[in-house]
Amino acid sequence: MSDFVHGDQADARPSHDGKHPPAYDVEAAAHEKELHGETFAAQDDVHSDSVEVIKARELRSRGFFKTMRDGEEWLDAKMGIETQGIDRIHEEDKKPPSLINVFFLWWSLTCHVGTLPIGVLGPEFGLSLNQSIAAIVVGTILGALCTAYTGTLGPKLGLRAIATSRYSFGFWGAKLCSVLNVVIGGGFAVVNVVVVGQILSAVSDYHMTIAVGCVIIAVLSYVISVFGFALIHTFEKYSWIMTFILMLILIGQVADKVDPSIPGEDTGLGLAGSFLSFLAINFSSASGWCSIASDYYCNYPANTKSWKIFFLTLFGISIPTIFVTVIGACLGNAAVSSEVNDTLSAAYTNHGLGGLLSVSYHPLPWAKFCLVFLTFSVLGNNIAVNYSSGLSLQLLGHYFHAIPRLIWSLINAVVIAVLAIAGRQHLSVIVSNFVSLLGYWTVSFTLILLIEDQYFRRRTGYDLNVWDVPGKLPWGVAAVLALLTGYLAGGVTGMSQTWYIGELNPLSSFLIGNANELKGPIAAKFGGFGGDVGIYLSGVFTLIVYPPARWYERKLTGR
Repeated sequence: MSDFVHGDQADARPSHDGKHPPAYDVEAAAHEKELHGETFAAQDDVHSDSVEVIKARELRSRGFFKTMRDGEEWLDAKMGIETQGIDRIHEEDKKPPSLINVFFLWWSLTCHVGTLPIGVLGPEFGLSLNQSIAAIVVGTILGALCTAYTGTLGPKLGLRAIATSRYSFGFWGAKLCSVLNVVIGGGFAVVNVVVVGQILSAVSDYHMTIAVGCVIIAVLSYVISVFGFALIHTFEKYSWIMTFILMLILIGQVADKVDPSIPGEDTGLGLAGSFLSFLAINFSSASGWCSIASDYYCNYPANTKSWKIFFLTLFGISIPTIFVTVIGACLGNAAVSSEVNDTLSAAYTNHGLGGLLSVSYHPLPWAKFCLVFLTFSVLGNNIAVNYSSGLSLQLLGHYFHAIPRLIWSLINAVVIAVLAIAGRQHLSVIVSNFVSLLGYWTVSFTLILLIEDQYFRRRTGYDLNVWDVPGKLPWGVAAVLALLTGYLAGGVTGMSQTWYIGELNPLSSFLIGNANELKGPIAAKFGGFGGDVGIYLSGVFTLIVYPPARWYERKLTGR
């Protein structure tokens, strides 16, 4: 991975170690030429704007777009609302928080009550506690590796994650990534909102409906997210502490009801299938951040050591995610696998995770106190989703770019609330389907960016002046082809999903599905419920397709 040397004028100049050629930074090139008495061509002026940026600025200067822009600037002046959109952040404009924030950011994004239902799925899949923990540890670390790598591109390029993908997917192909990124974030947020809805309902002794709780947390998440990068980093640095303490108390109070000696329900191929499916869900849980990590790193200087970003991200995701997910598996073991804990089983069956938590914490007044604080634990996660989804939607074109991020974040929050309300009775199904399905694309996305960065741009680097110029970016055909091949040839054939059948309203049917089992021919070989191997196959097909396709695209276009 290329590192950068920070110049005296805050320009990012590449280091030349003889082994890792630098990313091509126009600012650096201009600086070097000035030092040698050379002039820098006007078309390479780093401060010139692309056609897309100019179009977006022109739209903001008139009509309804101007009204929205004026409102955003007024909020910025009065309340400090962030107005920075998707534009590249130049070195002299970067305002980096402490580097340790890279580590603590992920604690708040993952150490929250919405991570618990992922762990509960292990016992529901028929795995023993030991088998569940093994799948959690392996899957989470593998997934975190994906996010850790893509995050290293943020400081180097000064671009948001999806904008970075334009150097592989092209200007138009990156729009597909934008949409998928919003869908992924929405899936995580829906799970969080449903969990909080259940918790608030339990706190009210089930007098308040789950739907009302969903609306409350959706509103709070949006309000904080509009303040942007600076507040988010500050909030995420500390918001995890109370949750961590409450999780320790939770496992302490439920530990005597957990029975690790209970064996798994399956053996042979059935066990392998369940284990692979659960491991895939944990992989997806940790790798799902790969398409937003750069959003929170692009303010760090370009000379920030890539290995520091990589390992702080890897440990920042792995440690808290494993910690909370294992506690979820313990809860699942107590409530699902054991027949002796009738109270826990009944609470989980009748009232979902919120009911299970209200019984696990005791006595009741203390339980309500803990549940109220756990409600706020998902804010860190949902804030990041709203923030990054707004940025992703701005990348769909200059009309989208002209609309302030806070508007897109509002629309995203409303959609999440509606979907959460529609699927509030089927949390486990949503977790299983949404979280595992998203892994089919995150593994392909990561591998494409990895191959592009470490192989195809190892010598040429990145011309940062063309990040928003369609005619100078790659066509993106190779990346889109590799992504679709990985998803369709790998993900579909290796898919094993159990979808809900029952009396559903139309929106719930759309959200959850209406087929009993959806198994690809390869997944079906594992017997029983099958084994979800779609993620692994997606990665293999991406590795096979992208290198030769990208080589031919570069040969044909020179980009």
